[in-house]
Amino acid sequence: MAANLRLAPPPEEPQALAPIPEPIGVVLADGHLPMRHSLRRLLDSELDLEVLAEAGDHAAVACEVQEHRPRVLVLDMHMAGSSSLDAVRTLSERAPETRIVMISMEEDPQFAQRALTAGAVGFVAKDLADAELAQAIRAAAADHEFVSPRVAARLNERHRTLTDHKLTQREVEVLRLIAYGHTSVEIARKLQLSPRTIETHRAHIHKKLGLGTRAELVRYALRRGLIGA
Repeated sequence: MAANLRLAPPPEEPQALAPIPEPIGVVLADGHLPMRHSLRRLLDSELDLEVLAEAGDHAAVACEVQEHRPRVLVLDMHMAGSSSLDAVRTLSERAPETRIVMISMEEDPQFAQRALTAGAVGFVAKDLADAELAQAIRAAAADHEFVSPRVAARLNERHRTLTDHKLTQREVEVLRLIAYGHTSVEIARKLQLSPRTIETHRAHIHKKLGLGTRAELVRYALRRGLIGA
């Protein structure tokens, strides 16, 4: 009796490998060269991020974004020359496909709020860049907002101050500057308002918060995270 022969199964078709996603293209802009080099090394260590170009001033930023059309621009909040906030507004119009993450030595929530209002989708404090910058870039590339949690907590306190005591945005701004020790004349100069207008804001702040002295305002601002300790 002939032995039963078992035919070998046909070879399986090789499975196609999943395509490797394109890295997120980044333009890195910081006017301080050692800081920019440090940030470059940080981003180069991330396999899914690719630094396409660097820039040290706003003119170079505009050129590099125009040439490379990155998915994300990392932009120093305080580069010398023209305003970075103005640059955000301009680039948001000229390169709407590029998402902007602002970086800053300042952790003041007011800076973060201004950056987001201008059109940025991220804000990272520079001393937290090691832990948070790559995360912020990935969030921005996915059209998600990212603010350093430490700054976000103070932003939330700022918003709660507005809600709890019905302070206007301008009154919160004046309160912060009072707490930092500025006079009405200095505040007027900073905010481009008249000293009389600042005095009116001061009176409203004292009345709404029920606080009588500058020392009490300072303690209140510290508790609410409106100024740094």
